[in-house]
Amino acid sequence: MKTKELARANQLSTDELNDFLKNSRRYEMTSSTFGGTQIRDEDANAIVEEFKVYWTQKQADKLKNETALKEAEERKKQAKIAAELYKKRALAEMLITSGFNFDGYTVTKYSGYISGDDAVQVDRGREGIFKSATNVGDALMANLTVIRRNALAELKEQAFDLGCNAIIGVDFDYLTLDPETVNSQGGTLYMPYVFGVTANGNAVVIDKN
Repeated sequence: MKTKELARANQLSTDELNDFLKNSRRYEMTSSTFGGTQIRDEDANAIVEEFKVYWTQKQADKLKNETALKEAEERKKQAKIAAELYKKRALAEMLITSGFNFDGYTVTKYSGYISGDDAVQVDRGREGIFKSATNVGDALMANLTVIRRNALAELKEQAFDLGCNAIIGVDFDYLTLDPETVNSQGGTLYMPYVFGVTANGNAVVIDKN
């Protein structure tokens, strides 16, 4: 009997059945280019019953593996969320001072100098004939708080990465750039103003007294 006929009669997958028989090696099989795989007729019922047990176990193992994989992914997801929450809380609780100590705390570890940067571009205006020049002072002051906050946030990120919970000696450096280049006619093309800020400090570990 051909295995494809046996599979068709019992609503089984021919490929799965052939793989099962090859791996089992308990039943006599013959193969030919035109006849396909054949088995002895007297083995047909036993093969079908054994294959059904094998197939049921295979599906159970597959489901078990898929469940284990989903559980592992869920654990990984929860661990990532927990790590993000821990970092968010640690950054929120991190102490910063322009001085070099905190009342009620002792510095137990110095991890070195760190810095955080941010910058903003302020357009000069006058892109069109009737447009006025940008009020640079107002534009800078409108963005100064934002870029200083971003520089501090980067400073805290670096301290956290070093395993620290505080920053001492914090100060700010400011940078003003007036870039220009050459336009297509060979004249001067003035680029937007660039204002940058750098937050500096020393990452430390502090313990409460």
